[in-house]
Amino acid sequence: MSKAKVIAGIDIGSSKVSTLIAQFNKEEEKISIVGVSSVDSKGVRKGQIVDIDEASSAVINSVESAERMAGYSLDHAFVTIGGGHIESKNSHGVVAVSYPSGEIGPGDVDRVIDAARAMSMPESREILHVIPREYKVDGETQVKDPEGMSGVRLEVQTHLITGSSTAAKNITKCISEAGIVPDGLVFSGLASSFSVLTDTEKELGVVLIDIGGGTTSITAFVEGAIIHSSVFPIGGKNVTNDIAAGLRISLESAEKLKVTLSNPKKKVSEDLETEDDLDMTKLGIEDGEKRISQKTLIDGIIKPRLNEIFTMVAMELSSKGVIGKVPSGVVVTGGCALCIGTQESARRMLSLPARIGFPKGVTGLIEEVENPAFAACVGLLFFGITEQETAPKWTSTGIFSKIGKDLPVKGAVGKFSDLFKKLLP
Repeated sequence: MSKAKVIAGIDIGSSKVSTLIAQFNKEEEKISIVGVSSVDSKGVRKGQIVDIDEASSAVINSVESAERMAGYSLDHAFVTIGGGHIESKNSHGVVAVSYPSGEIGPGDVDRVIDAARAMSMPESREILHVIPREYKVDGETQVKDPEGMSGVRLEVQTHLITGSSTAAKNITKCISEAGIVPDGLVFSGLASSFSVLTDTEKELGVVLIDIGGGTTSITAFVEGAIIHSSVFPIGGKNVTNDIAAGLRISLESAEKLKVTLSNPKKKVSEDLETEDDLDMTKLGIEDGEKRISQKTLIDGIIKPRLNEIFTMVAMELSSKGVIGKVPSGVVVTGGCALCIGTQESARRMLSLPARIGFPKGVTGLIEEVENPAFAACVGLLFFGITEQETAPKWTSTGIFSKIGKDLPVKGAVGKFSDLFKKLLP
């Protein structure tokens, strides 16, 4: 009987710090979550660490809680990175095949990816991910895996995701002070795509919109490959702030009200004496008006902010020529995905099909993670498995290269697809 491998993910967000500990059994090809924790975030603003001591304290609390549930200590984990500093660019690389036989080997693939990575960049920025979109062998296009093919000239089209070196170092220091060795930093939008998108959606064309507490990330896929990614410094906390300002209540009360309205397992009408009036005291909210109009709250405060977020996304996608390439539409995930009116707003402002993305493909403590807020954290688990179980072809450089650690984003495309399908229930 094979021994299960332990894999862990830590998602450091503006609102929450979440930790997942899981076991991966290669024989059964299952990810079983054994430890789950989500605590209030501290020292993080709009996806970036602004106070390392406070952020480390939150990470420690989250990790220790997950460890108690799992029954053992954690020393390694994959970690998300996000924030407005994230940028992306498509790049091209070309090399001559080095093997005398003309057969393309792994060394050639590494060299062509390195060629695509070789670009001028300020010292303040570093490449987080180099993601192959398409290979060409002697001009033959749409090659997914060139190894073993014969040719003279090898080319690759890649998607580069870059970030602030300072932000990356701060996350690494924060995690290290919590006693955890980071296995790698993964762009949060990319991580979420591993747990909520289907292969069919990515092949046909889809946009993943991950709305967190302080940021909104977008990741667009066409023909199975990422063509664009970016981050906006706006998220669910802005909705909370609007509610607090509009109703003249505290941020804590505003968040409580937002969560209550957004909880699909509760019927808000049970707390209403009329069809529209909402009794705040029954929700445990003592400040502000005793009774408010639900319609005014939703249509006058919440939806305008959601519309603004999706309008920003629409403008970004239009400027990059993505809108017409994603017939599968958009998938909205992240902590704000369940906010009332989100799906409708996305559909209306983007004029595309829209659904809410829930994490899938795991077993164990699934009830605890069946929420879009855990999309990135669950995605980190799949990310880690691809490093352990497949030969990585998507790589990153930067701070991890200094400790001899390349960060893969994905192994062989076909291998990952087969593995993921087997992991699905």
